[in-house]
Amino acid sequence: MRTFGIVTLVLLVLGVLVVGGGYVGTYNSARNASADAKTAWGDIQAQLQRRHDLVPNLVATVKAAAAHEKETFTAVTEARAKVGQLSVQLQGGAIPNAEVMKQFAAAQDGLSAALSKLMVVAEKYPDLKVNENFLTLQAQLEGTENRISVARQHYNEKVGDLEKAKTTLLFGGWAAGNFELPPRFESSAAAQGGPPKVSFD
Repeated sequence: MRTFGIVTLVLLVLGVLVVGGGYVGTYNSARNASADAKTAWGDIQAQLQRRHDLVPNLVATVKAAAAHEKETFTAVTEARAKVGQLSVQLQGGAIPNAEVMKQFAAAQDGLSAALSKLMVVAEKYPDLKVNENFLTLQAQLEGTENRISVARQHYNEKVGDLEKAKTTLLFGGWAAGNFELPPRFESSAAAQGGPPKVSFD
């Protein structure tokens, strides 16, 4: 009878160790996923900043060959300014809440649409098709757009990993509450709000 009690106690202790070890592992996974999501958000911001920095040179190059396409240049510059305003609000590296994320995605979509129009304009000018500076900037912009797409996908995957880890922390609600689930980066239909006024005079 005494042996049965010792065996039961040993099994109970082993069970507690296994469950506790599994829980600690899951908690660590959630912590790592949270850190990974923040890093992935930083990667998105870095690529978006790269695109933001390319825009003035691209506009200046196209403008030299197509000076009368003022409406397109204004649209690109205004879209870039809107992105810049929101980027200032996001300084510090913290992942924004869902509403700010939606506004930020809308502003980025607005800049993408304006850049697409700029590329269409550029197609109408044969001089640009052989302009080495324009071709280099165009290639850099295309590469950056691809990196932005990859960075967004990577970020959303990391948010998904954190969501799964939080779900497995059901037995300790206090622990799951330690990890705020950031919003996914989704493309929006259109930019919100009016663009800032920009003068080319």
